[in-house]
Amino acid sequence: MYLKGSKWSMNRRRTRPNWFRIILLSLLVLGGAYMDRFIIPAQPQFGVPTPTATRAPESFITEAEELFKQGKLLQSIEAYKQAIAVSPENASYYISLARTQVFAGQYLDAQTSAEDALLLNPDNSMAHAVRAWALDFQENNLEAQDAIKRAIELDPQNPLAYAYYVEILVDSGAFEDLDTAVEASRKAQALAPDTLETHRARGIILEATQNYEEAVREFEAAITINGNIPDLHLRLGLNYLNLGISDQAVLEFTRANALNPSDPLPDYYTSRTYAGIGEFAKALQFAEQAVTNDPVNARYRGNLGVMYYRNLYWPEAVEELGLVINGGLNDKGQQVEVVNLVPGNSRIAEYYFTYGLALARLNQCGDALQIAQMILSRIPADELAVDNANEIINRCQQNLVETPIPLQTPTGTESVLTQSPDALSGETPTPTP
Repeated sequence: MYLKGSKWSMNRRRTRPNWFRIILLSLLVLGGAYMDRFIIPAQPQFGVPTPTATRAPESFITEAEELFKQGKLLQSIEAYKQAIAVSPENASYYISLARTQVFAGQYLDAQTSAEDALLLNPDNSMAHAVRAWALDFQENNLEAQDAIKRAIELDPQNPLAYAYYVEILVDSGAFEDLDTAVEASRKAQALAPDTLETHRARGIILEATQNYEEAVREFEAAITINGNIPDLHLRLGLNYLNLGISDQAVLEFTRANALNPSDPLPDYYTSRTYAGIGEFAKALQFAEQAVTNDPVNARYRGNLGVMYYRNLYWPEAVEELGLVINGGLNDKGQQVEVVNLVPGNSRIAEYYFTYGLALARLNQCGDALQIAQMILSRIPADELAVDNANEIINRCQQNLVETPIPLQTPTGTESVLTQSPDALSGETPTPTP
C-alpha cells in the first residue's frame, strides 16, 4: 500500500535509537535529582542565618583565664564576652569579666559588668565585692564602702571581699580606718593565704603604714603568682621608690609599661622618678609620653608643665600649667581638666607655684602675683608652697627694679625700659616627692 503525497511508507526503515543521547539525558536527570536532594538544601538561604557549631562557653572561660595569666588582659576580656554571648545567664562569667576589667583599668565597664551579674543574682557576694572595687577606682569611696560591706554581710568567708576592703579603706584617707584595714588584710590571709589578691592587699596596707620593705615582699609574692599584671609592677615600683631605690623603681615601671603600653601611669611614675634624682631631660621625655597616652588628664599635663620648667622651657611651662589651672583646649581641641588649689594636695600645689614662678620669669607678674596670693590665702600651712609663693613675690619685685614701671610722657604715651637679661636667672622650685 502506498499513499501518494505522504511521507509515511510501510516499507520505510526504522530509525535506530540514539543510546548516547538517552544515556546523557538519564545522567542529567539523575544529576538534577542529586542536586535537588543533597546540594541545594546545604546552601545558605537568603535572610536565614547559617547554622554553625556552637562553642561551649567553658572553652571561652578556659581561654580567658589563660590569657589573664599571660597578662593579655584585653584579649582575656574579649574571651569572657564571648562566653557571655553563648551563656548570658551565668552570673559568674560577668564577675570574672569585671575583675579582669578592673586590672585592665576599665573601671566603669567593670562596674557595669558587676551590676549585670547582680541583675541575675542580687545576693551574689562576689558581684557586690567587684562592684565595690570598681567604684573605689572611680573615686566613689563612700558607695564602694557600702557595697563591700554588703558583700561581706552576704558571705563572711569571702577572702576577695576582705582584700578589696583593705584597698577601699586605705583609699578613704581616714587614719582611723587603718586598723580596720589591717584586720581585713589578716582576715583575707586566714581565708586564702596564697592568692594574688591577698598578697596585694597586704602590700597595700603595709605601704600605707610605711612598712615599705615588707610591702615589697608582698608584691613580689603576688608577682610570683602572676608576673603579667601591670598593676603589681606599678605598686612594687612605688615601694622601691619610697625606699630610695630608683633604678629598681624604673625597672618595675618599665615592666608595667611593656605589659600595657597605652597606660599613662608607668610613664608618669618614671618621669617623677627621674625628676627626683635630677635627671630632668629624661623626666621630660616620659612626661610627654604620659600626656600622649591621656591628653586631657590634668595630672599628666601638670607634670609635663613642671618638667618643662625644670628644663628651663618657661613659655611651654606656662602654656601647659595654664591649661591645668585656668582651663582650655589642648592642641587636639579637647577640654583639659581643671584642678583647684585645695589644702592637703602637694602635687596640685606644685602645679600652682611652678606656674607662678614660670610667669614671674617671663615678667608676667600681674598673673604671677595673683597665683602667689592664692597660695598664701588658701594653703598657708603648706610650707613648701608658701616658700615658693614668697619666691614669686621676690622675683617680681626684682623685675620691677630691673624693669621700672612705664613712665607717662607729656603726650600720654608710655616709655618702657628694656628688661635686663639677668631678670630671668634664679633658682628652680624646690622638688616635691
